[in-house]
Amino acid sequence: MKFTSYLSILICTILIISCADKKQEELTSSIVSKEVDYYADGTTLKGFIAYDGDIEGKRPGVLIVHEWWGHNDYARKRAKMLAELGYTALALDMFGDGKQANHPDDAGKFAMEVFNNMEESKAKFEAAMKLLKAQPTTDSEQIAAIGYCFGGGVVLHMARFGYELDAVASFHGGLQTANPAEPGKVKGRLLVCNGADDPMTTPEQIEAFKKEMSAAGIDYKFINYPGAVHSFTNPIADSVGKKFNMPLAYNKEADEKSWAEMQALFNEVFK
Repeated sequence: MKFTSYLSILICTILIISCADKKQEELTSSIVSKEVDYYADGTTLKGFIAYDGDIEGKRPGVLIVHEWWGHNDYARKRAKMLAELGYTALALDMFGDGKQANHPDDAGKFAMEVFNNMEESKAKFEAAMKLLKAQPTTDSEQIAAIGYCFGGGVVLHMARFGYELDAVASFHGGLQTANPAEPGKVKGRLLVCNGADDPMTTPEQIEAFKKEMSAAGIDYKFINYPGAVHSFTNPIADSVGKKFNMPLAYNKEADEKSWAEMQALFNEVFK
C-alpha cells in the first residue's frame, strides 16, 4: 500500500475519533443556556441564563454583573461556571440593549451613566432579579449576586440599598459610594476580592470601605491578593492592558483563590 493511502487512512481515523469525542462531549454536557430579553422602564435588556439540566428541582440563583465593557462572553462564561456548580445563573445587562464598549473612553461613559442615574440602575437590577426568581429552576428565596470591576461596584451598591441578597461577591470592584451602608440595611454577607497591587483602588479607599462596613455592622470579608492588579480574574486582561496601556493583568492564583472563596461563601449561606 502506498504512503499516501496510509496517510489517508490515518487522517480519516483521526477525524472519526475527533467527531466521536465531540459527540460524546455534547452528550455528557448537561448545562442549558439561553439568551433572554427583559425590560426595565421601556429599556430592552439582554440577559443570559445558564443552569444544569440534570439537577432536579429548584436551586439558588446568582446574578452576574459584567465589567465596564458591557454584557459580553466573559460574563456568560462565569454564568456557565456557576451553572456547573449547581446554581441558576443570570448574566444581566446594566447598559441596555446588550451595549458593549470597545474603548475605555466609551466604557467609562457607560459606567458613569449607571452610577449617575441610580434610580434607573436600580430598576435594571430589579428587573434582572425578578427574571432570575421567575425561572423554574430558581429558588426565589435564595439569591446572590457577583460582579467584576464595574460590576463589583454595582453589586456592592445594590447590597447597600438593601436588596434581598443572601450573599454578594465583588471581584476587583470599586469600593467608593455616595450611599454608605446603614446599620440593618444590608441583608446578606459580603465578600470583596481585591488586587493588593491594583492602582485603581487606593489604600485610603480600602480603609474607608472597612470603616463603613464596621460602622454599619456588616458581616463582610475583605481579601487583598498580593501581586494582583486590576482585572486579575480575566484571562484576556493582559492583552487589553497592553492595547490600551492600562494596569490590567490576569493572575491565575488570585483568580482561582477568589473563586474558591466565593464558593465557600455560597456553601455556607446556601447550606
